[in-house]
This record gives sequence, structure tokens and C-alpha cells, in this order.
Amino acid sequence: MKNKKILLGVSGSISAYKSALLTRLLVKAGAEVKVIMTQSATTFITPLTLATLSKNPVLVEFVKNEAGEWNNHVELGLWADAIIIAPTSANTLAKCATGLCDNLLTAVYLSAKCPVFFAPAMDLDMYLHPTTQENLKKLESFGNFIIPAEDGELASGLVGQGRLAEPEHIFDFLENYFLEKELFFKFPNLKNKRVLLTAGGTQEAIDPVRYISNHSTGKMGYAIAQHLADAGAKVELVSGKTFLQLKHKNISLHQVVSAQEMYEKCEELFEKMDIIILCAAVADFTPENPANEKIKKKEGENNMNLVLKKTVDIAHTLGTKKQVHQLFIGFALETNNELENAEKKLAKKNFDYIILNSLRVEGAGFATDTNAVTLLGKNGYKQEFPLQSKHFLAEKLRDWIGGLYV
Repeated sequence: MKNKKILLGVSGSISAYKSALLTRLLVKAGAEVKVIMTQSATTFITPLTLATLSKNPVLVEFVKNEAGEWNNHVELGLWADAIIIAPTSANTLAKCATGLCDNLLTAVYLSAKCPVFFAPAMDLDMYLHPTTQENLKKLESFGNFIIPAEDGELASGLVGQGRLAEPEHIFDFLENYFLEKELFFKFPNLKNKRVLLTAGGTQEAIDPVRYISNHSTGKMGYAIAQHLADAGAKVELVSGKTFLQLKHKNISLHQVVSAQEMYEKCEELFEKMDIIILCAAVADFTPENPANEKIKKKEGENNMNLVLKKTVDIAHTLGTKKQVHQLFIGFALETNNELENAEKKLAKKNFDYIILNSLRVEGAGFATDTNAVTLLGKNGYKQEFPLQSKHFLAEKLRDWIGGLYV
């Protein structure tokens, strides 16, 4: 958002008070903000408040003063990198959808050459009314962006959809738009690439209470998913159990538990994917006969024998089905003979590339915020990424993948 020029439109709604926090978030992020208010909006929040926060005069009327100076709606529309109308009342929504132009804000909208974002706010019945829904669809059909109203308690006392999206959510929406736009110019061929990505660890049930698993947190896989999605790729994230949360319009999350469930979901999606990245820590073995009830300790018994069987080898199985156009990338976590073992997996599982983690590197591997990896490819390709945060490493891996499609 740094150095972006943002026009914030505020229309008449009780939620106009939230525009103060939105203004603060934008300014704090380095954006230059100018605020345009409808006359009715000034009854809910004062222009002085928004002028103070934006560090620019608030514009309400076409004419500035009796000398005939005016606020040029055409220049304002050309100045902005984006216009966000938050809150958008039902009245302002209808005016913009039908081209009515009786105030400065709607005149600027009709003059805009930049993307326009509408964040509607109104009571439940007004929001769900067919007229409002039709206006939202019409505005979207013109190429505008709609930031959906959120669910919650409304000023009328009703509970439902109609609340203005929280300022943080509106800010994230705008930030993601600009980030995706910049990344599209950097990696245009990643946009709409279909990516299958596995992350996290699997759990293999011993009984309804206990399971076999590993220390994977999913941080590496989730970070890669985030950066690929930011670049416009459509990511199918198949995830084992994790405490992480990831919401992105380009990410579809498929939550699984066991290795078998992960395999079945990956097999279902595999054929239609362009890029496959197997980052999950999948259990190699699973109990042969998991108990239906909790296993109790028996008096006098000091040992319990647990018979394990191999799980399906997801990488090997999918590797046999790999198509020519697909980019197939695996991860290998090793504790000894790292390069040798990774190179064997690269060939055996038909990967195009494999990313080697070594637990010998302090700060790398499971349950850390940092990682160091070695990227290996066929024909002796090798690239090392030193210890760094998983976020930045994922960004570099995204850049590397994007470079393959230039």
C-alpha cells in the first residue's frame, strides 16, 4: 500500500465511524488518502475527524467557497490508484449502479479510471432485497469489486448479513489486490495455474484417543500456498491437522487426517493440476488394526505390541501418473546421507525437483519459523537456500517456480 493514492468515499450509514480506523490503517501503511463524504455521512462522523487522520482536507461539495473554487471530480478520478466506498449505503449503491450523479462522490465514481471497491453496509432486509442484490451484481459486472457485508448484530437489533466489513478486512482486501496485481506483472504465467499442495502432518489412529504422527506444523506448506495464491495461482491445499488458519480467495482448503485420506483427495485432484508440490509429512506406517474403543492398560502387562503396515506412497503413486505438462515437486526431510537419499527419491518418485530439508541444520525442519533447504533437480541441478524465515523462503520458492514459466 506504500505510496498508493486512495480515495475513500464515505456515505450515510451508522457504520461510518469505522471509516476512521480504515483511514488510519491506510495512512499507517504509507498510502496517501483523500476522503470524500456525502452530506448525510457528515451527520454520522465529522469531516474534522477524517481530515485529521488522513492529513488532507475532506471533500463534501462540488464548490469549495464563495469565490467559485471547486473540487474537480475529473481530476480526483484520475488522481487515485483506487477508490473505496466504505460504507456504501443502499442509496449510494443504487446511484452508482444506475448512473445517478447528484453529489461529489457519485461524480467522482463516474469519472474514475482506477479500480473501485464497494463495501456495502445496511440493515438485513435492505441488504437482502432483490433491488440491492441486483445493484451489487450490476456494479460487479461493470468491473468493480464488491467487499461483501459481514454477519453480525445490526443497528436495528436484527442479526444477519449487512454489517460493514471490519476495517482490517477491507484493508486486507485492498492490499491483496495491489499485491496480486504487482505479482501478475512479475509472473503473468502463474495466474490461474492450478496447484495441488499438501501440507502438515498426518495422524494414524491407534484407537479413538491415540494416534501416530510427527512434529510437522504445516508452516512451510501454508507459506508456499499463500505466496502462490498471491501471484494468482489457484491452489488446492490438502492439509493434515494444524493450528494454522489461511483464508484466501485463490485457496481451496481440503482438511484431511490420515495418509489414506490425503492420498484419496490428491488422487481426485491430481489429473487437472499444472503444479504439484508435496510438502506434507505423511506417515509411512499406520496401525494394522486400530481399536474401536480406547485401549486400556492391563494389570501386570508392561508392554504392548502394535503391528504396523505401510501406508500408500502418495508421491510414488502420483509420480506414475504424472503428465508431460505437470511440474512435480517433492520435499525430503533427512537426518543422514541427505543428498544421496534425496537424489534417490527424486528419481524413484518421478519428481522434477525435490526440496531437501536436513535436521542437522539448527533452526530448520519441523516446528520452527525458519528453514534452510537445498533444491535438487534432474541432470544435476542444485540450488541452496540458507537459513531464513519460512515466509521469505516460500517467497523465493514462489519466485523460482514463477521463473520456470517465463
